[in-house]
Amino acid sequence: QPQFVESGGGLVQPGGSLRLSCAASGFTLNHYNIGWFRQAPGKEREGVSCISSSDTVMDYADSVKGRFTISRDNAKNTVYLQMNSLKPEDTAVYYCATGCHWPGAFWGQGTQVTVSS
Repeated sequence: QPQFVESGGGLVQPGGSLRLSCAASGFTLNHYNIGWFRQAPGKEREGVSCISSSDTVMDYADSVKGRFTISRDNAKNTVYLQMNSLKPEDTAVYYCATGCHWPGAFWGQGTQVTVSS
């Protein structure tokens, strides 16, 4: 069964860092563009970043530019999101999915990121 498993979320203080991982199983990740998305309570899901199948960063949301970095390791069938200088407004459930637009062919169950002092 094709699926993603996101991990690496948690509680972090403002200004801190987290590295999210998105591990694919049941399919080969390197055929797909992969996007990270997030949904905060009471808000619509939004795109955070996207990386192409050829390892080209395609986009970052304006709100995360300069703070977040997307990368992929096709040998490990995994995509990452390095998040630095975290802010309370980054609090959300973070999801990965195939493609740069939700929902894509496959997506995960999400990992909670909470930025709070």
